[in-house]
Amino acid sequence: MPTSEAPFEFSPEIDDAINRAAIVITAAAHTIALTGAGLSVESGIPPFRGPGGLWTKYGEPPMDGYQRFLEDPAQAWRERLAPMAEWAVALRDTLAAAKPNLGHKSLAELERIGRCGCVITQNVDDLHIQAGSRNLLEIHGNHRLLRCMECMQRFEPEEISVDPAALPPRCPDCGGIVKGDTVQFGEPIPPDVLRRCYEEVSRAECMLVIGTSATVYPAADLPFEVLRNGRPVIEVNPTDTEFTSLATLSLRGPAGAILARLLDHVAEVQP
Repeated sequence: MPTSEAPFEFSPEIDDAINRAAIVITAAAHTIALTGAGLSVESGIPPFRGPGGLWTKYGEPPMDGYQRFLEDPAQAWRERLAPMAEWAVALRDTLAAAKPNLGHKSLAELERIGRCGCVITQNVDDLHIQAGSRNLLEIHGNHRLLRCMECMQRFEPEEISVDPAALPPRCPDCGGIVKGDTVQFGEPIPPDVLRRCYEEVSRAECMLVIGTSATVYPAADLPFEVLRNGRPVIEVNPTDTEFTSLATLSLRGPAGAILARLLDHVAEVQP
């Protein structure tokens, strides 16, 4: 079980704000969370852009990646099986080495005790699953999984036979073309995931927004929808964002330390 021990100094003001957030969460029948890249930075996954970003250092993926897949899925699969681009190799190696941090584990524990009904993540790194989250919506997909473009079924890699001489692989159920589950540039968000996100938002009585500036749509619309429904939104971020002034409460600090302390407070105040 996570603990609140972390190299972060909690001021009385921050601890009081966390306690108020815990009261809001325990009063809500259905709390959900939206997580972004800032959460995974604490697992050693740098942001994509900006200083130290993967794409800043190694170059960006093609902006027409999805269109290129549609035009030649066999070639896209050859590049997937034997990546040559620096950004692709760096991303593969970075994701393979990452492990869940205290923030991921705290969210999984909040789910286990019935205080977080769903996590919606913009991250593709699989760390929420590794931490134990079960009701998880990966709005941009999961780098480990494969997805049928027709029936939208997800597969573990070992479930799909990939013959380099007969690419692209096909869905064993419907025969559709299979691609990686990660949403590429130019690719629509899978409609099954997006529909479930809005279903969760419609039920939410509270939302946590963690490690994201809430500026990339359609994920960015979700906390605004919760606010439009008259429900509280609690932000967790080490710095101010464009969303901070709109948040019901803003908890300033690293996600791992803040969420672990939040879990402690929830345990203290819940019935």
